[in-house]
Amino acid sequence: MMADVVLLHGWGMNKGIWQLQKDALEAQSDHMIHTLNLPGFGGNQFSDAVYDLECVARQLATDIADQSVLVAWSLSGLIALKIAALFPHKVKKIVLVASTPFFASSEQWRGIDDKVLDTFMAQLSTNHQKTVERFLAIQAMGSEHAKQDIKQIKALLAEYPAAQEIALSGGLAILKNEDLRDLFAQLPLPISGIFGRLDSLVPVKAVAKMQQLNPQFKADILAKASHAPFISHPQEFTNLLLSHIES
Repeated sequence: MMADVVLLHGWGMNKGIWQLQKDALEAQSDHMIHTLNLPGFGGNQFSDAVYDLECVARQLATDIADQSVLVAWSLSGLIALKIAALFPHKVKKIVLVASTPFFASSEQWRGIDDKVLDTFMAQLSTNHQKTVERFLAIQAMGSEHAKQDIKQIKALLAEYPAAQEIALSGGLAILKNEDLRDLFAQLPLPISGIFGRLDSLVPVKAVAKMQQLNPQFKADILAKASHAPFISHPQEFTNLLLSHIES
């Protein structure tokens, strides 16, 4: 059955990151494929005073058709979960891509060390472009062709305007502070995921924890991929994503 599929990008990026996957999905399926810029990114202006998860989710939801499949990479996984909670009629299914309901690291949960996010926050105030580039390097870490991946990502992102500073700082705060594990466990809709075994931002040990929280959660792990599997392993990712959308 044909579905509306919405591809959502991560922190510091824009919808250009999904262009090659959008083309591949349209060539291999009859689904309606949409890419959206998160509020504050790629020219989608964020106008509220505070950049928090609920405001972002509410603004983005206005651009999403009812009963959509949300494919949410990294930061946007939190936004997709929040949209599903606030507007259940909008979301038929969520496919998390290198994403988790809780990004921070703790004794019981593998994630991003607080010091890493604090460093990015401090660097934003001096040179936000350089900070985004450092974040890009982390995302490609572990990939067999990291340099080519970063070059490709930069070219795709350059097609759209730079992010607003409120979105960059607010997005980092969301990554650091939001904990949607209870919501993830309770949402009454299908949630699945695609992950990279070499991902340093969303370690594979977190995937096992997610399956404990939600026994219905199904995940595929690409053995040689890192945080951007749709860039490093495009065809393998397309095939997997279609199986998640259509299952």
